[in-house]
Amino acid sequence: MRLNKTDFYMFFLSLSILLIAACKSTNTVIESSEALEKRESEMVMIRLKKQLDYTETVPATEVSFDMIEIPKGIFLMGSSEAETDREVDEGPQREVAIDAFYIGKYEVTWEVFELFFKQNKDLFVKLEDDRVVKIDAISRPSPPYEDPSYGMGKEGFPAVSMSAYSALVFCKWLSTVTGKFYRLPTEAEWEYAARAGSTTAYSFGDGAEIDQYAVYYKNAKGVYAKVGSKKPNTWGLYDMHGNAAEWTLDEYKEDAYVSLEANNPWMTPTVIHPRVYRGGSWDDDPKSLRSASRSASSKKLQRRDPQIPKSFWWFTDSNFVGFRLVSPKVPLSKEEQKKFWQTVLDE
Repeated sequence: MRLNKTDFYMFFLSLSILLIAACKSTNTVIESSEALEKRESEMVMIRLKKQLDYTETVPATEVSFDMIEIPKGIFLMGSSEAETDREVDEGPQREVAIDAFYIGKYEVTWEVFELFFKQNKDLFVKLEDDRVVKIDAISRPSPPYEDPSYGMGKEGFPAVSMSAYSALVFCKWLSTVTGKFYRLPTEAEWEYAARAGSTTAYSFGDGAEIDQYAVYYKNAKGVYAKVGSKKPNTWGLYDMHGNAAEWTLDEYKEDAYVSLEANNPWMTPTVIHPRVYRGGSWDDDPKSLRSASRSASSKKLQRRDPQIPKSFWWFTDSNFVGFRLVSPKVPLSKEEQKKFWQTVLDE
C-alpha cells in the first residue's frame, strides 16, 4: 500500500510520539532506580553513623556526654587571601590530611567538668581499687578565686575560665575514670571538624545566617547560652562557631602554617602562653567566629588573679574560653598515652 504525503506525515508523527514516550518511560525508570539507590545508600550511612557515634556515661555517676565520629580526610587549612576579615596568621593555606577521630557533640558542660573537682572525689571511691589509686594520683583544681561561670549559669552551659593546663589534666582524669583516652583537639582537627567539608568562611556559608548557628556579641545579651541552642554544622556539631571559644593542643605561632606538616599536624606546646583557642565566643564579633580564625592566649587572661603565683587551674579573665573533647578513632597504646601526658603536662 502506498502512503500519500499526509498519511506518511501522520505515520511519522505517531511513531515519533511513541518513541518519545518510550524514552521518557525508560528515563523515569532509570531515574527512579537511581533515586532509590541513593536513598538506600543514605539510609545505610545514617544507620552506620548512628553505630559509630556514641554516648559516654562517666562511671559511678549518671552524667554523660555525646561523641561524634569524624571521618578521615584531606582539607585546606587556613583562609585564602580573598576571605573577608582574614588575618596574616591564617596562612598560607595548606592541604592537610587528618586521621579519623571522635569529637564532642557539644562543648564540655559544667556537669561533666565539676566531677573533676576535689569536693566530688568521694563519688568514685567504689570503682576498682586500681582505678581509684590512679584517679587519686591526679591533682584536682584548687578552688577558683571567683565564680568561674560569673553567674551566667551552669546546668547545661559550657564550662569556662579554666586554663589549658586544667583542661588537659581533666582529660587525663576522665581517661583514667572511663578507661578511654580523651584529649583536646589539635588546631588542625578542630578546623577540620568546624568546616565539616565546607570551604567558606563559616561552615554554613559566608555569614548571612550567623544568627541561626552562633551565639556571639550581637545576639548573646552579655552571657553565654546553653550548649546546642543553635543549629549544628553538617557533621552534627553544635557551637563550633561562638558560645564558648575552645582550647586546642597547639602552642600559638603566627607563622605556624609555613612549616605545617601534611599529616595530622600539631604544634607541640612548650610554654603556658601563648596557646591556641578557636571558634570565637559569646563576647566576640563574627570575624572571630570564622572557621580559620585563630586566637592566642596571654597573661591577660589571668590579669585579675591576685594570687602569687597565679593559678595554674583558673584564668580569671577567660570566662569566654572552654573546650571540647576528642578521642582518636584508633586507640593509643598505654605507652603512647603515657608519652602524650608526659609531653603535654610536663610530667
